Amino acid sequence: MDKLKVFESFVSVATKGSLTAAARAEGVAPAIMGRRLDALEEHLGVKLLVRTTRRISLTHEGSAFLEDCQRLLGEVANAEASVSAGGLKASGHLRITAPAGFGRRHVAPLVPRFRQSHPDVTVSLNLSDRVVDLAGEGFDCAVRVGDLPDSSLVSMRIADNRRLCVAAPNYLSLRGTPQQPADLAHHDCLTLSSDASQTRGWAFTLPAHGDNGAELIHLKPSGPMDCSDGQVLHDWCLSGYGIAWRSTWEVEAEIRSGRLVPLLEAYAAPSNGIHAVFSQRKHLPLRVRLWIDFLKQQYNQPHYWNTAA
Repeated sequence: MDKLKVFESFVSVATKGSLTAAARAEGVAPAIMGRRLDALEEHLGVKLLVRTTRRISLTHEGSAFLEDCQRLLGEVANAEASVSAGGLKASGHLRITAPAGFGRRHVAPLVPRFRQSHPDVTVSLNLSDRVVDLAGEGFDCAVRVGDLPDSSLVSMRIADNRRLCVAAPNYLSLRGTPQQPADLAHHDCLTLSSDASQTRGWAFTLPAHGDNGAELIHLKPSGPMDCSDGQVLHDWCLSGYGIAWRSTWEVEAEIRSGRLVPLLEAYAAPSNGIHAVFSQRKHLPLRVRLWIDFLKQQYNQPHYWNTAA
């Protein structure tokens, strides 16, 4: 029994609801289609379809098997497309999610460019700072920044990210430059409000002393203004209202241009990652694999983080 052909016939009959219509689409006699289905049910030892002279309906087992067959046939089609003479050709709908601030700067601008190479893929982009339930909400892939909680999801590191203190030159000319993390107690620090993230505070690495290795510490500096929106903190910092603790993906271009000055670099915490996260699957759909590869290629281009804004 040619299993793939039989699976295709079963899917065709189940979706068209007619043995005759499915046989006509494949260019064979209805009797041949009927024999394929009989052979499949005999092989599996279960009844997949209830066939009468007027209609065809799926059994409970048939409904479950239909979903598996459709997924399998889609994966086979993707595998064939990936090695075809015409090159990679993905199709279908891609649902992705990313944090709002990072997504606006470093995901949304890349979606149209991805579709230029893969015009048969349609894309839905969700920007949200909450942790989206990928499987429960039907998303194919998430881009997440920072340390990841343990979960059943699979993650792939696609870029590095550091967090560091920055301030505008006019703020530093008025208030001076902190030389060690403890000096932040004497400065106006622009912090996320308590209902936002960063519950552990700002992270710094203290140098090793004697036999003791470097120590990671967390401080919770305060200041006259806080906000639940990171973009607002970024804008306040650019305007000279204080020191902010921001990710390199957000401030690298402004550091290069001199609009922001990096501070306490000798105490910077180790870098964390920017990750592509997806549900555990034996084989990812081609469109998801290509999207992840595209992001990684873009983020690893020389000078990308210096110029993307």
